[in-house]
Amino acid sequence: MEKREPMTVHGFNKIQKEFEDLKAERPRVVEEIERAKEHGDLRENAEYHAAKERLAFIDARLAELSDLLARAQVIDPSTLPHDKVGFGSTVKLLDLEEDEEIEYTIVGSTESNPEHGLISYNTPLARQLLGKEEGDEITVKLPKGEIDFEVLEVYYKPIVFKDEN
Repeated sequence: MEKREPMTVHGFNKIQKEFEDLKAERPRVVEEIERAKEHGDLRENAEYHAAKERLAFIDARLAELSDLLARAQVIDPSTLPHDKVGFGSTVKLLDLEEDEEIEYTIVGSTESNPEHGLISYNTPLARQLLGKEEGDEITVKLPKGEIDFEVLEVYYKPIVFKDEN
């Protein structure tokens, strides 16, 4: 049995959209290849080689996305309790050394985007946080050393980016 890939509804929809966009682009790239072939000698035909590279990328990415979609275990975090840190929880933390608050949402590995506050459930920080409650303290071992955090708040917040539909 293939390993299921947990992801939020947001993550699944994002992968599905990329898959559909690439499927729609593929026939256009095939047409570009055919048009470029008409220009003669393919050895020095940059247009032809660029289109062939794009087609190879599209085919590889479609295969990867198809596999992800087939293995997707879509989890709707809004239906889960958030009294303890779990998949889809948003966690407000206090870095005890720096006295700084940070916030992360725990998501699937394909959705991870630390710059937007999304961390994979299998990162060292998320693994330490899973099952913790408000007021708990954790120590996370990272390459730059150990960092102590206090869990200030655990709640659910929908994942939305301003640049997405």
